[in-house]
Amino acid sequence: MNDFDIPGSQSTPSVHSNFAQGRLSMQGDSYPENSFEFFTNIIAWIENFLAQETTPLTLELGLIYMNTSSVKAMMDIFDLLEEAHQAGRAVRVDWGYDPQNERVRELAEEFREDYTFPFEITAHA
Repeated sequence: MNDFDIPGSQSTPSVHSNFAQGRLSMQGDSYPENSFEFFTNIIAWIENFLAQETTPLTLELGLIYMNTSSVKAMMDIFDLLEEAHQAGRAVRVDWGYDPQNERVRELAEEFREDYTFPFEITAHA
């Protein structure tokens, strides 16, 4: 599986993957014009990792703003992680946020309520 390094833009987060380390990172705002198109390769990368590897997968998030379609895409990603977790796979989410932005913390907490895999929410100084 190929890793990718997608630079962020005004409306899309930067996305970095590392198959060997089992890490996927997304940082920034997410309100792309076409969320389905933007997230398709990300979801495929996660599906392939979970199908091909047995090592842990960590999703590192630093998302600031997400539109409705990005929230839906993240729910799809979290559903994949939950399914893997229920099957005994080690998966986790580490979501960092600016303590000045409580809205992001609240969004992350709303997501965390729906899943049983490890989901850390940490304020970055």
